[in-house]
Amino acid sequence: MSNDMEKLIIETVLQELQKQGHGMPQTKPETADATVLHSVQGTSKAPIGAPIGESGEALVISDEAIDMPDISKPQVENANNPEALAAMKKSTIARIGLGRSGTRQRTDAFIRFLADHAIAQDAVFLDVAEDFLRINQLLPLQSRAQDKETFLTKPFLGTKLSDESLNTLLRECSQNIQVQIVVADGLSSTAIERNIPEILPVLVDGLKAAGISVGKPVFVKNGRVRVMDHIGMALKADVVIELIGERPGLGTASSMSAYLIYRPTEKTVEADRTMLSNIHKGGTPPVEAGAQLVELIKQIIKVGATGVKLNQALK
Repeated sequence: MSNDMEKLIIETVLQELQKQGHGMPQTKPETADATVLHSVQGTSKAPIGAPIGESGEALVISDEAIDMPDISKPQVENANNPEALAAMKKSTIARIGLGRSGTRQRTDAFIRFLADHAIAQDAVFLDVAEDFLRINQLLPLQSRAQDKETFLTKPFLGTKLSDESLNTLLRECSQNIQVQIVVADGLSSTAIERNIPEILPVLVDGLKAAGISVGKPVFVKNGRVRVMDHIGMALKADVVIELIGERPGLGTASSMSAYLIYRPTEKTVEADRTMLSNIHKGGTPPVEAGAQLVELIKQIIKVGATGVKLNQALK
C-alpha cells in the first residue's frame, strides 16, 4: 500500500472518530463535524493533546473536511437481480453488496471498515467522562476490576463492587426502596453517553409519578450485569434495573440494554432476569424505552417476580 493511501486511511478513520465524538476529548462532539485530523510531515514534537501516527508524525486538527465513503448503495457490478439487492441494502445495515476489486474488497468499503472498527474499539476501551456522571447526577462507583485489561480478562471481577465503593453505596444510598437504578459502562461507554441523558429522566419521573420510590441512581465503572445483584442485596431493593452498554459491532457502538431483577439473592440465575435490549436511536429510542420500562416495573412490583416467573404470571 502506498504512503498516500495509508495517509488517506488514517485521515478518514480519524475523521469518522471525530464525527462520533471519540478519541479526541479536547474537541466537542457537536462541533467535530467541521473538522478533520491530518498528518503533519516533519513535525518532531506534537501539540499538547494531539495523537501520534504510526510513523511518529503528529496528527493535528484542520478545518479541511474529508467526506466518508458512502457504501449504502449496492456496488456489485452486473448483479443478476439489482432490484432485490437494492431492497436488501435498504433493510439492513449489514455490509452486503459491497462488490470487490479483483480478490479484495473495494477501497471505500475498506476505509469504512477501518473507521467503524476503530469506533467499536473506542466504545470498549474509553471511560465514561467524569463530567458526564456529574451532569447526570450519577453516584460514581467502581467494580473490583480496577482497569480495562482486568475487566476484559477477568469478567467475574466486574460483578462485585470494590470494598470502598460498597461503603460509599451504603453511606450515600437509601435502603429498602422499591427501585434502584444502576448504570454500568459494560462493553460500551459510547452507549451510556448517548442514551442515559434521554432515558434516565423518563425512567425516574415516570416511576415517581406512579408513586414508586426510587433510590439515588449510581454508575459502576467496569461493571458487568451481575453487579446489580450485589447492589440490590446491599440496599435490600425490591427491583434493580441496570442500564448497561452492549458489545459494539460495526453497525453501531451505541446500543444499550436494560436488565431487571426482583429481590436478587446469591442464588439468582440468568433466567430470573427480564431484559430489554437494542436501546439506541436505530433500535428502540431511549425515550420510548424509558416509558416501556416504567410500565414493566409496575408489572414486576405487582407480580413480585422477573424473568421466567414474570412471563408465566402474565400468561
